Amino acid sequence: MATLAITGGRLLRPDGTISRADVLIDQDEGTILELDDDLDGTGETTIDASNALVTPGFVNGHSHVAMTLLRGHADDKPLDTWLQEDIWPAEDELTPEDIRVGAELGLLEMIKSGTTAFADMYFEVPEIAAAVDTAGLRARLGHGVVTVAADEAAAREDAQTSIDVARELDGAADGRISTAFMPHSLTTVGEEYLDEFVPKAREIGVPIHYHANETTDEVAPIVEERGVRPLAYAAEKGMLEPEDFVAHGVHVDESEIELLAEAGTGVIHCPGSNMKLASGMAPVQRLLDAGVTVGLGTDGAASNNDLSLLDEARDAAMVGKLETGDASAVPAEAVAEFLTHGTADAIGLDTGRLEPGAAADIAVIDLDAPHLTPPHDFVSHLAYAVAAADVKHTICDGQVLMRDREVQTLDERAVCDRASERAAALVDRAAE
Repeated sequence: MATLAITGGRLLRPDGTISRADVLIDQDEGTILELDDDLDGTGETTIDASNALVTPGFVNGHSHVAMTLLRGHADDKPLDTWLQEDIWPAEDELTPEDIRVGAELGLLEMIKSGTTAFADMYFEVPEIAAAVDTAGLRARLGHGVVTVAADEAAAREDAQTSIDVARELDGAADGRISTAFMPHSLTTVGEEYLDEFVPKAREIGVPIHYHANETTDEVAPIVEERGVRPLAYAAEKGMLEPEDFVAHGVHVDESEIELLAEAGTGVIHCPGSNMKLASGMAPVQRLLDAGVTVGLGTDGAASNNDLSLLDEARDAAMVGKLETGDASAVPAEAVAEFLTHGTADAIGLDTGRLEPGAAADIAVIDLDAPHLTPPHDFVSHLAYAVAAADVKHTICDGQVLMRDREVQTLDERAVCDRASERAAALVDRAAE
């Protein structure tokens, strides 16, 4: 049994408290063996976490990781214009190799900012899965389905691809990859395809993930055409179950909040993207008060424009206070949960906690910096002050993915060079 000890650090416990303890990891099984005061010398290898905060690896509940190639390509536009004029035309030109390279770039960024698990909706998912396998992260992946403007044959093929990908890739990368059926949204997938393919997702036992209530333009058509709110429509279609999770949930009313709470369906809050696209401010404190499981996501790098969950955590806390007009709303303790087991629970991945038997997915954050001094409250620092560059070591499934800021599983320079070349060629093709 190969073992790794992380010694001398302050641990973020599942209950949100901080205490000094060492961590002993079974690297063969990818699990935490023991948490104790003195485990120095017990591991075959050791990471010194003196003057560091040891947390569960961060969990990104909603992303489009290969969109790193479109970072900065189109900014300062509302969602519909941005998608139709800039993003969808560029995505039409993406090749499988582009998506592999873009995914590698996104995974590199995640590793360097302490993220060890994520949920992702995109296409050419086998390329993303291959990148996840190489990089060493944990993921829930799915093929995003869009049927608007497609003929019946193409629409059915797209939906079937999402089912096939979910079936075939579940359990890949030595079990680190889980899957889901991922219709893009309630307005971009026709009702007939939801009627046909949601039951197929239930038959193969995978959750359903989709965008919901991101903008008022996603709400109004459903209300006008069907006379019900979007999440009531989702419930009618069997898409509001405990294992399911929706992205954004910005424009939800009280009836929808109650539906989410009763169903046990998770909501992934993406404050950076919501602000940049002027989509609005999600009522996160009301969701929490109602008992809804809330997670945190970056969305894609084209609408954020980075994949650091630490940036997203600060945004979540700030926007939560602004939305309510209450400085006590969405406190640091809630944000620490969003970063870790809150999001893991929302997307159905067994990670996000430091305790014996748990997955050894861990971030070690260097506290030796002026912006993290003085050490009054480390949970406060995690929510408001820690930056991606403060993450010193990243571990997933017991394997060290980054040690002393050096990524071990990907060639950082080569990934960045390939991504720059591919992105330039992509934009040139889209402009022709």
